Amino acid sequence: MNRTTVIAVANQKGGVGKSTSVFCLSAGLAQEGKKCLLVDVDPQGDLTKMLGQRKPNDLPITLANCMNQIVEGEPFTEHPEIYHHPEGFDFVPANRLLSSVEIALVNTMSRETVLRRYLDTVKKDYDYILLDCRPSLGTLVINALAAADRVLIPVQADYLAAEDMTELVRTARLVKAQINPRLMIGGVFLTMTTNAVFRRDIADLVRKTYGKQLPVLETVIPSTVRLAEVSTADKSIFRHDPRGKAADAYRNLVKEVLANGGRQKKRTADRAR
Repeated sequence: MNRTTVIAVANQKGGVGKSTSVFCLSAGLAQEGKKCLLVDVDPQGDLTKMLGQRKPNDLPITLANCMNQIVEGEPFTEHPEIYHHPEGFDFVPANRLLSSVEIALVNTMSRETVLRRYLDTVKKDYDYILLDCRPSLGTLVINALAAADRVLIPVQADYLAAEDMTELVRTARLVKAQINPRLMIGGVFLTMTTNAVFRRDIADLVRKTYGKQLPVLETVIPSTVRLAEVSTADKSIFRHDPRGKAADAYRNLVKEVLANGGRQKKRTADRAR
């Protein structure tokens, strides 16, 4: 059986298309025959709302309950927190209770690994688990990085926005050194780009500035009205506008994620020899 790949999608800056990217990536991976689980690790619950749960604060069981169960040392006999989406993947919702969990984790033993221990109870059923991180570098994001094999960083196509990711990269490297040695930066990809000339200029600038330190993915996600509508359409860009530029871009991103996963597995196998 193939090992589950856990991918954290993170950026401490909000408004970069992170939740939309997690949604579309999972839908695309499901189309490729992969079993996927999305986990909303943001108390705002934006991803949860995108997936059709418009009132996340009314949900009886969310990620917050599961993390509390891990802290209390209570075993899992079933997983009622997992919902199924019509586009072929599963998800674990989040709501504002997750903020209380983050505060409580300060006094919890091994607080950085609570999310990882929860994922260990479900990961056997999935090829990919995608974590939608909150826009911060707090305890929940540290938990996501501690649980992940890779971190993907969506960056708005603006040079100043690209500069903001340096603190996240530093945090990921600290987590790798001190908590999770298997963590890798899977790539930076540009989002919310406007015209083609500007998109190309910013992409070239980011690759020139960061390309020697970080993998910069080829995929660039355009800013389109149809993609903006995904947040309220209850369906991914592949169903909302399947022939549009944004759908093509996310198909390319899925291919890059799959290809990078293959290279990572090869590196892991080489180290094991």
